[in-house]
Amino acid sequence: MSGPAPRRRLGLWAALALTALLAVYVVLVAVRAVQLVATGEPVGVVLGVALLVGPLIVVALIAREWMLATDVQRMADVLAADGQLPVDDLPRSPGGRVDRAAARAAFGPYRERVEADPGDWRGWYHLAFAYDAAGDRRRARAALRTASSLHRGRPVRPDLP
Repeated sequence: MSGPAPRRRLGLWAALALTALLAVYVVLVAVRAVQLVATGEPVGVVLGVALLVGPLIVVALIAREWMLATDVQRMADVLAADGQLPVDDLPRSPGGRVDRAAARAAFGPYRERVEADPGDWRGWYHLAFAYDAAGDRRRARAALRTASSLHRGRPVRPDLP
């Protein structure tokens, strides 16, 4: 059995490298924030506390994204084992861009599947990739988050597309 595709591996290494760089930045900011708080000066304390809030938010957001990425990969592995991964067979321009009209036309069955069974993570996963192909990244991400929550068995009240 062969390992992951080189492109996927490259993407993983790039994400890890960027996360590591961000971690260094967060640590440096946190150290400076603690130094400001330690001065005891009112302005230093206020600035230090404000600077500590930023790294905490960044760490929470990065952790959230890594958890989503991990769960999306788990869902993809399950779908691949069942032969149900989304297939990107939409027509493209010579430059490689997806034909938006074709993407919108292919969108209907995925939306109908989710409307018929809003508790099925597989339907939400496929809908996310249909949104992505249609160019709606915000809804694609929301659909992936819904799929992830359902996949992990968390009760959600998904907003239907």
